Amino acid sequence: MGDTDGDRHPGAINYILGFLMVGLAWGLTTPFIRRAAKDHNPPRRALLDSDAVKCSLVKTKVYGALFAVLDLLRNPRYAVPLLLNLTGSLWFFLLIGKAELSLTVPIVNTLAFLFTVIGEWWVEKKVISRGW
Repeated sequence: MGDTDGDRHPGAINYILGFLMVGLAWGLTTPFIRRAAKDHNPPRRALLDSDAVKCSLVKTKVYGALFAVLDLLRNPRYAVPLLLNLTGSLWFFLLIGKAELSLTVPIVNTLAFLFTVIGEWWVEKKVISRGW
């Protein structure tokens, strides 16, 4: 019996490329997202200073969180790496549909950690050292 198109599995090189793409998308974008969020200086919102919002703790928290999210998403230094990171999540779910889950998760997480370390060195000049 021959393989039908639905029974074929991607080759090993496709799995390796998939692991690398997800690891890159998750790991390398993390330092850029962190830097953009840390450097973010949101504009003052008149609505948050109004008496109608100030008198309610719930309104203050809800409006504050909503404006914080909207301001970050409008910032391309945050939004572009976030979009790439979320694309990595989509690739991951496509990958685990074909690859062995017990291998995919540790490989991708290890690669994401490695690329995070490389990204932090690149973005913030952080270096892992033995000294405390």
